[in-house]
Amino acid sequence: MLSERSAPVVRATLPAVGAAIEDITDLFYRRMFAARPELLRDLFNRGNQAGGEQRRALAGAIAAFAAALVERPGELPEQMLSRIAHKHASLGVTADQYKIVHEHLFAAIAEVLGDAVTPEVAEAWDEVYRLMAEVLIGAEAGLYREAGTAEGDVFRAMEVTGRREEADGVLALTLRRRDGAPLPAARPGQYVSVQVELPDGAHQIRQYSLTSRPGAEEWAISVKRELSEDGPDGEVSAWLHEHARPGTGLRVSHPFGDLVPADGDGPLLLASAGIGCTPVLAMLGHLVHTGATRPVTVLHADRAPAAHAHRAELRRLVDAIPGAELHLWYEEPGDSAPEAARGRADLSALDLPEGLTAYLCGPLPFMRGLRTDLLRRGVPADSVHYEVFGPDLWLAAD
Repeated sequence: MLSERSAPVVRATLPAVGAAIEDITDLFYRRMFAARPELLRDLFNRGNQAGGEQRRALAGAIAAFAAALVERPGELPEQMLSRIAHKHASLGVTADQYKIVHEHLFAAIAEVLGDAVTPEVAEAWDEVYRLMAEVLIGAEAGLYREAGTAEGDVFRAMEVTGRREEADGVLALTLRRRDGAPLPAARPGQYVSVQVELPDGAHQIRQYSLTSRPGAEEWAISVKRELSEDGPDGEVSAWLHEHARPGTGLRVSHPFGDLVPADGDGPLLLASAGIGCTPVLAMLGHLVHTGATRPVTVLHADRAPAAHAHRAELRRLVDAIPGAELHLWYEEPGDSAPEAARGRADLSALDLPEGLTAYLCGPLPFMRGLRTDLLRRGVPADSVHYEVFGPDLWLAAD
């Protein structure tokens, strides 16, 4: 909670800071990477930096956190903070790195806002950052303890054991520890970070959901080759598609991520689009493996059957759960998917049981649209959970 001295200052300056926050975060990243180029080379996603997604995500997070402090004292945006903490832990972020961020962020604030940053304003916004950093550092410390690792020590040497072209532009890989040790415990819906060395010597990191059920002897991930019309193609996805073969070494993190279905017997809606199907596969595998009988509705939307990764596996898993339902939408269904509807996902014809909890994964417009429909159908907001692949632009889009 903000101090009595800082709260009115933050409230009064929030519109000005909010209006300039993207300029601030843009300058912040440029300053920080100029001073610490190794962070861009070996920690931050260079593609997201080039496209501006990371800047917009940071701006949205800061604005949302500050607004919560002044509008809802004592109530933090816990889901947002949890997603950030899991992402940071998967990258091996340490408490010392928050000091680097503080230095360059506040230099950027002072430069962008100029004389408006009085000592009183600087002190108040320093408190906002300190509170946010304290929450995240504490959450990340807890995640490292749960993982049984020292702070930031989350990567282990692994190797590819299998490779399969799963769908158009999607590569399925299986992985195991190189030292033969058991795999760390994962929860259904979690992801791992994969670090590869690129031709220029950079060690870039990307996150991929585990498609294998928890407890499997090998991990499975699926990698969509990222193609961009207005920026660089996906560096890591391209490298994996071109170079990952059985025996290829990779550095892979402990599993993290909070899109994990709660235990119990309440009804579930698992909704995905495109490569967002990957965490759903692990969730369904877990339900099958544990003999769950809870009501499950699975919804998936895609461009066409040939683009739908793990289409047959999804059907097999749904069929193995008593009473589970699968609903498919394809923009171009063709003759090979007579059971699918044409067009975009539509909840209007679905029967949604009372007490439903929904888990969404896919492109942002897809998830926002489904969430709006679910809220309209009476599903409480705190019963709708989502996972964003890449920077969390949900808040930035509000």
